[in-house]
Amino acid sequence: MLIFAGLGNPGAKYAANRHNIGFMAVDRIAADHGFGPWRARFQGLVTEGRLGDEKVVLLKPQTFMNLSGQSVGEVARFYKLPAENVIVFHDELDLAPGKVRVKRGGGHAGHNGLRSIQAHIGAGFARVRLGIGHPGHKDAVAHYVLHDFARADQDWLDDLMRGISDGAADLAKGDNGRFLNAVARRVAPPRPSKPGAEKPAEKRDASDAPPDPPDDRSPLQRLRDRFR
Repeated sequence: MLIFAGLGNPGAKYAANRHNIGFMAVDRIAADHGFGPWRARFQGLVTEGRLGDEKVVLLKPQTFMNLSGQSVGEVARFYKLPAENVIVFHDELDLAPGKVRVKRGGGHAGHNGLRSIQAHIGAGFARVRLGIGHPGHKDAVAHYVLHDFARADQDWLDDLMRGISDGAADLAKGDNGRFLNAVARRVAPPRPSKPGAEKPAEKRDASDAPPDPPDDRSPLQRLRDRFR
C-alpha cells in the first residue's frame, strides 16, 4: 500500500492557488482512475483505490500547509506504513512551470509543508516536485504562491495534470522514468511535421506510366526515320 499526499491549503479561497498544485494532482488522479468519494479522516480528506497492482490512499491534508505532517503522519501510523511508502506532490519554485522531477529523501528547501512532514515521519518519503516558477525575488514568494494561476497558465497546467494521471500507475510501481515520460508526452508532445513540407516521391509501378501516343507513320516512314 502507498500514500499519495497532495499538498495545499483547504477551502475555496485557496483552491486555484499555485501552492495548491499538489491538491490538483491527486484530485485528477482520483477522478481519472475511479477512486471513491473523498471522506474526512486523519485531519484530511482521503479516498482509496488502485493504480495498477498497487492499493493507494490519496490524501489532501486539511491542516493548512504548514501543518501537513500531522495529517500525513496519522495516515502512515494508521496503516503502519514507513516513510518510503509515502509520495508527496508539492509545488516547486526552483523548477520552471510545467517541469516535473521525482526525488526521494533530502531536505525541505524551505518548503513548510515538507518541513512538517519530515518532522512527523522522517525524510525518507518521495517527492514529486511540480514546477510553478519563481517570482524573481524572495520577498515576493509568499504573495506568488498564494495567488491563483494566471489564465495563460491553464493550458500547460491542464496538460501537466493529464500527464500526471497518465503516469500515476507507473509512479505507484516505482518506475519513475516511465512516469516522467508520460508527463513529458502531454506537456511537450512530439512536434508535427512542418506545414508544406514535401513528402518523398512515391515509387511508381511500370504499369502506372501513361501509355505512349499512337504512331501514325507508315512502315516506310518508320524505316526511314530509324536510319536518320
